[in-house]
Amino acid sequence: MRIALFATCIVDAMYPRTAQATVSILERLGHEVVFPPAQACCGQMHVNSGYLKEALPVVANHVEAFSSDDYDVAVAPSGSCVASVKHQHPMVARSCGDTALEARAAAVGSRTYELSELLVDVLGVTDAGAQLGSYFPHRVTYHPSCHGMRLLRLGDRQSRLLRSVTGIDLAELPEADQCCGFGGTFSMKNADVSSAMLADKTASIAATGAALCTGGDASCLMHIGGGLSRQGSAVTTLHLAEILASTVDSPASVVGDVRVTTGKATR
Repeated sequence: MRIALFATCIVDAMYPRTAQATVSILERLGHEVVFPPAQACCGQMHVNSGYLKEALPVVANHVEAFSSDDYDVAVAPSGSCVASVKHQHPMVARSCGDTALEARAAAVGSRTYELSELLVDVLGVTDAGAQLGSYFPHRVTYHPSCHGMRLLRLGDRQSRLLRSVTGIDLAELPEADQCCGFGGTFSMKNADVSSAMLADKTASIAATGAALCTGGDASCLMHIGGGLSRQGSAVTTLHLAEILASTVDSPASVVGDVRVTTGKATR
């Protein structure tokens, strides 16, 4: 299968290893990964703040970038960005009266998948240890992001994949379905409320005794990781894709504030 990678802004700018891990996983399964070069922001920040007209050219750019017939499906390691592509893009085009763009956006959205959704539903991955060679011998807890739960309805796809990683000790997160408080611009416009929500989330994470918290959205993990760091916690965050890409021969681990990937340490 030929798979187009939608890297997303935050992954491209701040967590490139997550994109690299996504490619590694898919290539390990025998698929070809391509990168549409014209891709940029999906525009969810504009939409979530009510700037639909300003979002229209951003949506149009994404649709144009991913309208090629030269791939079978597209994938992103981000539930929120995939939710934007699937749900917000047609709505933005419709609200602005562009019916042609609405139809094209719906077509792009119909073949765009969040990573765990693609792995489980399309590629038939049920045992990450056996099928991907995933190996991560650490105590981990998992935060299911709001967009993945409520818009994409991912259910337990991500947690099932995590449980099947060889060596992992997956600790159940108390009140896992509660928002971490990020919400994009919400965390800036409603900083006090966001901080209170984050405090609840980090307290739940601490209660698990896990060494790190994982999830499917880099934005939520950035928010959670920042909160943990400011509290002086030794707990860190790591994207689901990097855990799935970790193997015995090429391990990914987090030790203190040093991330060790394939034998190279970076702070």
